[in-house]
Amino acid sequence: MTSLLAADGLAARLRGLPGVDQVGLEQRAASLATRSIKTTAKAWAIDTAIRMVDLTTLEGADTPGKVRSLCAKAKRPDPSSPDCPSVAAVCVYPSMVPTAAEALAGSGVHLASVATGFPSGQVPMDVKIADTEAAVAAGADEIDMVINRGAFLSGRLDVVYDEIVAIKRACGDAHLKVILETGELATYDNVRVASWLAMYAGADFIKTSTGKVAPAATLPVTLLMLQAVRDFRDETGRVIGVKPAGGIRTTKDAMKYLVVVKETAGDDWLTPDLFRFGASSLLNDLLMQRQKLTTGHYSGPDYVTVD
Repeated sequence: MTSLLAADGLAARLRGLPGVDQVGLEQRAASLATRSIKTTAKAWAIDTAIRMVDLTTLEGADTPGKVRSLCAKAKRPDPSSPDCPSVAAVCVYPSMVPTAAEALAGSGVHLASVATGFPSGQVPMDVKIADTEAAVAAGADEIDMVINRGAFLSGRLDVVYDEIVAIKRACGDAHLKVILETGELATYDNVRVASWLAMYAGADFIKTSTGKVAPAATLPVTLLMLQAVRDFRDETGRVIGVKPAGGIRTTKDAMKYLVVVKETAGDDWLTPDLFRFGASSLLNDLLMQRQKLTTGHYSGPDYVTVD
């Protein structure tokens, strides 16, 4: 069977993408990282970052009780502050989707599930599809899939493309976030090609990492992916989101990413519909900094829950 990638003439388009200027990319990211956000703009940025968090637990020791607790925190991150926004989504393994769906019902917080043999992706295609369909049937309205890095790195782009197309179909109405696992792609050129491949195949978001491989999200890689979604909109009219995940732990880190979003893709991407943070510990620091900005002082270590 001829791959859709070849049939649509996209393989030549991917091969024709310009190479990445590594020095220029890293210098641009470093320059943007020096920008600061202060006073009222900082308050807005903290609340915006909270709204962008995919509050995540992806551990072998996850329990229904832990997931219910995480969902409660997602809905009301700071019970002492009624105007504190809820997060964008809770992200869990497929087996925990029914528990999370019940806990989040009616809240407006999205329910994301990793699928397709996360984090390795090394399972048969029928298992990947069944994994996705089961998570959606149980209540997930977002699916975070991992690409087949082995196929990508061995040049079998058609395999990667066709798998994304098939998983997108299995998602039905659920949004699809495609995890590139950029720490395993080795070069910025590969990240650019993987980003465009995923978008052509139907991704609603492109995501840096599983959080299980180092390095995870970095500013230069996220900058490169934001350039890709910006240019993809210019070429096709389709608007794709970006999700850095893994290693983003502090408010200072989050602010750097928001600056990169604004300066690269523009204000249109400063929304949870188009930019997310995949994180577990980031929310706590955002809440501590929010409380400091509001009251002028930090609370004790028991101010936030330990997830």
